Amino acid sequence: MTRQLSFMLIFVTTWLVVSMAGVVDSTSMAKPGCEERCGNVSIPYPFGIGANCYNESWYEIICNNSFSPPKPFLHRFNLEVMEITLATPDYSSLPLLTVGTPPLNICTGGVRNDLSSTLHSTSVDLGGSPYRFSNNYNVFMVKGCGGSVIMMNRSNEILAGCASICPNNNNVPHNYCYGVSCCQSSIPIKDSLDFYKIGFDIEALPSSHTCIAAALMADTSVKLYDSFGYLTDETRQKFVKRLSSGDSFPTQLEWRVEYSFSCADFSSFYDSFYPTTSAKETKTCFCNYKYEGNPYLPNGCKIVNGCEKCKWEDCIPYAYDPLRYHCSKSLWVTLTPILGASGGIGSILLLLGCYWLYRVVKKRKEMRQRAKNFKRNGGLLLQQQMSSNKGGVVERTIIFTTNELEKATDNFNESRVLGHGGQGTVYKGMLMDGRIVAIKKSKQVDEDQLEQFINEVVIVSQINHRNVVKLLGCCLETAVPLLVYEFIPNGTLSQHIQSPSEDFHLTWKMRLQIAIESAGAISYLHSSSSAPIYHRDIKSSNILLDDKYKAKVSDFGTSRSISIDQTHLTTCVIGTFGYLDPEYFQSNQFTEKSDVYSFGVVLVELLTSKRPIIATKPGELRNLAHEFLFMMESSHLLDILDGQLLQEGKKEDIWTVANLAKQCLNLNGKLRPTMKELAMALENIRSAHVPHLPQPTFLNNSDDAIAEISEARNGGSLGFRALSLIDDHSCTNYEQTVWFNTL
Repeated sequence: MTRQLSFMLIFVTTWLVVSMAGVVDSTSMAKPGCEERCGNVSIPYPFGIGANCYNESWYEIICNNSFSPPKPFLHRFNLEVMEITLATPDYSSLPLLTVGTPPLNICTGGVRNDLSSTLHSTSVDLGGSPYRFSNNYNVFMVKGCGGSVIMMNRSNEILAGCASICPNNNNVPHNYCYGVSCCQSSIPIKDSLDFYKIGFDIEALPSSHTCIAAALMADTSVKLYDSFGYLTDETRQKFVKRLSSGDSFPTQLEWRVEYSFSCADFSSFYDSFYPTTSAKETKTCFCNYKYEGNPYLPNGCKIVNGCEKCKWEDCIPYAYDPLRYHCSKSLWVTLTPILGASGGIGSILLLLGCYWLYRVVKKRKEMRQRAKNFKRNGGLLLQQQMSSNKGGVVERTIIFTTNELEKATDNFNESRVLGHGGQGTVYKGMLMDGRIVAIKKSKQVDEDQLEQFINEVVIVSQINHRNVVKLLGCCLETAVPLLVYEFIPNGTLSQHIQSPSEDFHLTWKMRLQIAIESAGAISYLHSSSSAPIYHRDIKSSNILLDDKYKAKVSDFGTSRSISIDQTHLTTCVIGTFGYLDPEYFQSNQFTEKSDVYSFGVVLVELLTSKRPIIATKPGELRNLAHEFLFMMESSHLLDILDGQLLQEGKKEDIWTVANLAKQCLNLNGKLRPTMKELAMALENIRSAHVPHLPQPTFLNNSDDAIAEISEARNGGSLGFRALSLIDDHSCTNYEQTVWFNTL
């Protein structure tokens, strides 16, 4: 729509210009094959640009393209050409060349000198050329005060002069040039002027230091004054500005061609005489009456027939001469520019109105779409949760707008991606107040998954623990919902374990600290929050590390809050393979001990620095938990532990953590410790007080345990075998399929 509006505006503007434009004469004034213009200036013959395009070197024009638009210069004198005119038989136009000449500046220095002193400033010397300073169409202007300024010819004869005094108050009108800080003088018509200089009149020379600036100004093109010598304030300011800045001034030069030059057919000439050291006769060509064109070009004068030039005007021939005519604008022609301007302005206003209406409609459509997204993304469900939790943390959850989060993430630029997960993509952003945040952009969710998304908002809003990532707010106006968390700068635990950098390594002390903090956070979810919360997706990639490498548990998209008297959740299997509790996998009943099993896998990762699923051969995968238990049962634990940890920590502490991990991975969930017991046991290890936990039987028969683990090492898996049992349990809606997050 914006592009279409631009095209329409261009069309209307073009139509308006064409409707108001006059008829352009297509007659070429330059020599055939030569450039007709330089920038905004027409170049008629005998002037020309380039070789063989001008009559002689005096008329050579150089087009300087370094300016914008380009500017023409008279080559022999390096003067800027502003306009070139040809003569007409009725003297309405004369052969004049308007050039830019620099102002002349002189200062007295407080010392009297004669006329040949340095108190003189000279003009361009036109001697021997076909050009002369025009006596009729120039005026001598002076800016300054404190003396009488004179203009002299080559023979030191005084041609003109004027005197100005310095004002003694501020009441002098500045838009007059009558002798106060400014004066002017006409040039007497005597001889042709090919050179002039200015100076101070010795008799009127002041004793104090003074400076003046003068210029020979064209009075026809610039219109600096009228017959009464009146200057408008605006014009005077322009004149003073030119003088003070040193800009060139338009000066009229009369030009002629040598007498031997042949004028075109149907043209005439009148003689001129330039008195120089060697008298040279010159002449001016002009097309005869009833002819128009360039009289200096062969066949340059063309007859004008009847009303050829009137075009859209009424042509009225004279009774005594049908070839003579005058054009009179008809009422329609008179009204055409007005109608064109009115139509153009009306069209522009109409387009602006349409554009405004388009913006209003688009804004309302966006508002409706945002309201629709808000409802589809579970906004009503969130409002219900907030209304049932008045005064709580949920009610204080910030609702961000789409614009805020788009600005924060540079329109969700790929360079801002922190990571991808099973539930969506996480971006790094900066809010308007300067806070760095992590923005989780969920995957497109259907109506069956809305409850799960809102569930994460509600659960995380209720959690207030130093080792749990804080939820700052959410945005439901977008096509996919957005969650805004505090930014945790040092990535995930899995990144540091599985892909450690050469410059940094998680020491045993740091790993123990992370295990203690993570266990404390999960223990808080199970037993210290207002309602027990099962995380259901505990894994190393959901444990983040802050700037001090403190643990922060994150990603509560699959978490569930239960009542205090509940012992388990019956639900379809959801989680990440390698961390799934085999008991939950077979029964579809998730208990707090299922989180304990997943945490046990994290402990094994901390001890071994290996991935939860080990690829041994192409197409063959081994479960890290089963491999770990097999090594412990066969007394080969040292073969799977991270060798560097054995050098950094006490062997008895590492063995104690390994035993805790073994208890967490017990296939019988009832024999696993609680998260609270684990947190206390890990804390005691750090305090060098190893707790005594009863050693539960891993399986009813240790030989059966070794057999199960051996089967897992040989390619089998308790988890894989349990897939056949999922059909024994019914799931509703989207829970009818097994859902595994990606690793």
